Amino acid sequence: MNRRLTPGTVLLLVISPLLWAGNAVVGRLVVGLVPPMTLNFLRWALAFAILWPLAHRVLRRDSGLWPNWKRFALLGLLGVGCYNALQYLALETSTPLNVTLVAASVPIWMLAVGGLCFGQRVSRQQITGALLSIAGVLVVLSRGQWILLEDVRLAPGDLYMLLATLAWAFYSWLLAQPGATPASIRQDWAAFLMAQIVFGLGWSGLFAAGEWTLTDAHITWGWPLAVALLYIAVGPAVIAYRCWGVGVQRAGPAIAGFFSNLTPLFAALLSAAFLGERPHMYHALSFLLIVGGIVVASWRSPVVRARGTRA
Repeated sequence: MNRRLTPGTVLLLVISPLLWAGNAVVGRLVVGLVPPMTLNFLRWALAFAILWPLAHRVLRRDSGLWPNWKRFALLGLLGVGCYNALQYLALETSTPLNVTLVAASVPIWMLAVGGLCFGQRVSRQQITGALLSIAGVLVVLSRGQWILLEDVRLAPGDLYMLLATLAWAFYSWLLAQPGATPASIRQDWAAFLMAQIVFGLGWSGLFAAGEWTLTDAHITWGWPLAVALLYIAVGPAVIAYRCWGVGVQRAGPAIAGFFSNLTPLFAALLSAAFLGERPHMYHALSFLLIVGGIVVASWRSPVVRARGTRA
């Protein structure tokens, strides 16, 4: 199939990482207003309501959802329940820029999970790329001071984000299994997302209940929180997913995969604009290492690179 990057396709593939970066910034802004697990639950509850008019038929008894409920329950746990909840939890103690830079290493974890758990062949070139990207992550974790790695004390947010990337790697490989999703759901983006949200709401609701039971959780209601919830539900959870799907179809995964790595750059710009958190030189070095590693590792495996996108 002939793939071309038209201005419209470029716009679609830029909108997604911009919205994902905004998700990290907004998550940081509402720290103290709403607990992270509760924020994740509210986000997907609103996304469920938004998608209801488009995909409510997927909940019918005769849809392909219920015979495959175990698969969608697992996808909902990893993609809806765990990844976003861990990201918001990471933002309690880390910056949006650091979170998105660590998240940019997802394709490398994809490579490791694929080789260890799904029989994916790993080449020497891919190993070289993995080492470059891991070096980029270490630059973030050490704040650009390599001597700190001798006495590693990672911030809790960094560790939570590393766990989130691992969850997303398993989630992405499960999505890639051919024939595992009924065609009636796979070919309808709204139905496919709704099928995951149905079970993801259960998981995220369970995590939020535990948060309220085990901690002194509270919500400070007001316009700032309402606007933030509306944004993360409409933008990163619905619009970005739709734009990314169409962009990948038009440009192909090999080209589209590079656009996802614009997220840290957008996060740096948005953080400087809204949070007053100026990026440092080590952030630029980390970004270059991570992107360079992804390019090298994925040069002969464009499908692997494409699986490293975020929701």
